[in-house]
Amino acid sequence: MAGSCSTRGSAAGWKRHIVRQLRQRDRTQKALFLELVPAYNRLLEKAELLARFSEKLQPEPNDVTPATHQDPWEKESGPDSDQVPSPATLRVKWQEEEEELQLDCGEMAYQVVVKSAALGALESELEERQSRLATLEARVAQMQEARAQQAWQVNARRARYAAQRAAYEALRAHTRLQEATLRKLEEEARDLLERLVQRKARAAAERNLRIERRERAKQARVSQELKKAAKRTVSISENPDTPGDGIKEGVEMTLALPAEPQFLESEADEKWKRSFRSASATSLTLSRCVDVVKGLLDFKKRRGHSIGGIPEQRYQSIPVCVAARLPTWPQHVLDAHLSEVNAVHFGPNSSLLATGGADRLIHLWNVVGGHLEANHTLEGAGGSITSVDFDPSGSQLLAATYNQAAQLWKVGEAQSKETLSGHTDKVTAAKFKLTRHHAVTGSRDRTVKEWDLNRAYCSRTINVLSYCNDVVCGDHVIISGHNDQKIRFWDSRVPRCIQVIPVQGRVTSLSLSQDHLHLLSCSRDDTLKVIDLRVSNIRQVFSADGFKCGSDWTKAVFSPDRSYALAGSCDGALYIWDVNTGKLERSLQGPHCAAVNAVAWCYSGSHVVSTDQARKIVLWH
Repeated sequence: MAGSCSTRGSAAGWKRHIVRQLRQRDRTQKALFLELVPAYNRLLEKAELLARFSEKLQPEPNDVTPATHQDPWEKESGPDSDQVPSPATLRVKWQEEEEELQLDCGEMAYQVVVKSAALGALESELEERQSRLATLEARVAQMQEARAQQAWQVNARRARYAAQRAAYEALRAHTRLQEATLRKLEEEARDLLERLVQRKARAAAERNLRIERRERAKQARVSQELKKAAKRTVSISENPDTPGDGIKEGVEMTLALPAEPQFLESEADEKWKRSFRSASATSLTLSRCVDVVKGLLDFKKRRGHSIGGIPEQRYQSIPVCVAARLPTWPQHVLDAHLSEVNAVHFGPNSSLLATGGADRLIHLWNVVGGHLEANHTLEGAGGSITSVDFDPSGSQLLAATYNQAAQLWKVGEAQSKETLSGHTDKVTAAKFKLTRHHAVTGSRDRTVKEWDLNRAYCSRTINVLSYCNDVVCGDHVIISGHNDQKIRFWDSRVPRCIQVIPVQGRVTSLSLSQDHLHLLSCSRDDTLKVIDLRVSNIRQVFSADGFKCGSDWTKAVFSPDRSYALAGSCDGALYIWDVNTGKLERSLQGPHCAAVNAVAWCYSGSHVVSTDQARKIVLWH
């Protein structure tokens, strides 16, 4: 109703405006003729009067005699003949006035013609404007109808947005409640686990103490029996050739001893026989107790990492950057490769840098004093390098190549250590997992593979339904970006997809924050998107005038403290967005004269490196 009222009000307004303009034009045109029409009427009246007067002055045909004509005239106007002009004079004056009037009539007639032409032009212009006005009125009606429809759609979308916002807030509140409950349960589980371990440790210690006391009592009894047996005299044959006789003598001497109760004899014999077994049992029991204690301690350590009880060897965590510094100017520029540079990555200590290019070489660089110094070159790649990654310890490097394989190097050795082959098309991404000796690769053959690096063996193959351009790994989660404009989440414990997030362009790269709570994606629709992994929803979308994604393998990264997002454009510029505000923080025009393929931000937050398709590497400070 409000929309229709506002539409009627606006329609009445423009109609009143047009009526006012028409009235104003009528007043203006009427003012031009107000003086002309009365003057023309007066002229006609004068001409009519003069015509009558001239008719009266002309002599009639019957009055031919001048005497008869003059006598009455003289008689009538005898006394005033000096004052009344003669007819000839009047005729001359009349003729002069008639000529003047004819001239005035001609001029006025000309003006009337001119004004009539102007009036016709104005009338045609009026008709044209009226036709335009009708067209505009029809267009305005259409636009008002479209505006009303759009206003209805806007209201509907606002209502839907409000409902979605309310649902989102409710989900956030529910998520916070669930997170608080989860934290409480985790704390309770940790407390219960610690108490269980402590109770088992106390029980084991008490059991070991009881066993030790029992064994000591047994040893004391055995020693007493040995002392008693040592007091007895036993003769044993010294001839080794006659063991039977010796035994007989021993038996006889034992029988010759003073008589004792039979049960004492059997008990002494059992204790004599059991003395050696008790010693071995004691030693075995102690060693078993030590093993049990060690097992409990190892179990406690393992429970800190794995609930299942199977130890997972994880890398040590990389130090977290508190505040990253924004790059401002290029500190060092060099031509590093023989062809375009596709990949770049910093080592965990921020002083070692790896670059890989289409020339099938990987160069390692030391960052010293704001300059890049060549360390050594890794050889043996069978195709163009598309991705490089250091393990969190910095001792190994993994690269994806176009020869349908990924290759593993040990830092410091020039030749490849292992080749992970099994894909049937180009390998576009290769990343280390958080657990030791495990890695993940993605390929254009629509598969993602998990690898056991100890045996160079593919432990699992995931069919991902589309070209895979990049992968990242979290805790028990593998995230892959695809050519079909989707990001997929895979549970590394079971072979199934647990989440799919659609984006508006082919995904070119993925970057996971250090806290594993946010994911940055770069896509061919010239935007960067920040995904909150806690709610699996796109939180922010970054774009800028002039920013264009240059290729299907353009890389974008988070800063180490997740405060900024960095990406390179096809015009050679670097764009930095503030993640907290969503605004473009800085645009850096540097020495790049071609599209920027990859960027890297060191873990200390002090340096940024960018590479392009013209073989250049730029160190920014």
